[in-house]
Amino acid sequence: MLTIGYIGNGKSTNRYHLPFVLQRENIKVKTIYQRNPEHESWDRIAGVNYTSNLDELLNDQDIQLIVVCTRHDSHYEYAKLVLEHNKNCLVEKPFMETSEQAKEIFALAKDKGLIVQSYQNRRFDSDFLTVQKVIEEGKLGDLLEVEMHYDYYRPEVPESVYSFDPVSSFLYGHGCHTLDQVISYFGKPDHIHYDVRQLLGQGRMNDYFDLDLYYGQLKISVKSSYFRLKERPSFVVHGNKGCFVKETKDRQEEHLKLFYMPDNKDFGIDTINHYGVLTYIDEEGTIHEEKVKSVNGDYGRVYDDLYEAIIHGKEKTITDEQTLLQMEILETGVENLK
Repeated sequence: MLTIGYIGNGKSTNRYHLPFVLQRENIKVKTIYQRNPEHESWDRIAGVNYTSNLDELLNDQDIQLIVVCTRHDSHYEYAKLVLEHNKNCLVEKPFMETSEQAKEIFALAKDKGLIVQSYQNRRFDSDFLTVQKVIEEGKLGDLLEVEMHYDYYRPEVPESVYSFDPVSSFLYGHGCHTLDQVISYFGKPDHIHYDVRQLLGQGRMNDYFDLDLYYGQLKISVKSSYFRLKERPSFVVHGNKGCFVKETKDRQEEHLKLFYMPDNKDFGIDTINHYGVLTYIDEEGTIHEEKVKSVNGDYGRVYDDLYEAIIHGKEKTITDEQTLLQMEILETGVENLK
């Protein structure tokens, strides 16, 4: 049994972590530390201890893993505290505010023989897993181009911001999802072209980015905007023998926002209307077009991997090197914005 605790009792803990953890029989949630108990807005979970005393959580000998689910500006402080109390640590993303902070935290964990990693749950998005399946089946031929989009039409968000903060940028907030997907599957790129903008002008928030990552002949474009009235497809993949288009995103977040939880059998699962379309030409020159059944996503797989690493000593799947590379890309992307 892996016994865990949480720092933070807000949306992150209750929407993106607990619904998946509570499904797992080999993980026990013992304690949740709430920083602002007077603002408690989520239903309490039976059998879980709620406390406003951080020391109670940090000094509990039963707890092996503490999950940091707070704003990004406190990740470094809390992760360091957790490791200094000899607990393994899982940190919401963005992992840290700078790559230097990340290096320090990874070094501290290594020195203490502990595990610390980022909660990169989007590796287990249905659309991303389906793209991997299509690539590995080989019908696309040699990969030439991958486009990944994460779009909104929420002009009220950037329009209400009158200062620029790198770690509150759109690139940090959403590039940490998509860039991790690229790094986890394709590795370190040969080079990167950055187009990171403030569409409302200097001194406003970063509300657009378009990063091109090059791997030999393959170009992967990671694009997002707050000003897309019509979203672009989630994924478009081109090879020299075909293409795959996945219009819709993974549905886990959509369902979680509706409080439709993972204990429902159809949670997060695509219907046929959500399936992507594969178009390819075979060896006889015949063109085929077919829908591809989506692979089911599951954010809880981050916890499955951590269980194996902490309890059985297996290697982490979300590595320090991958997280550091992502942090360095995020830093570089916003370094010239003001």
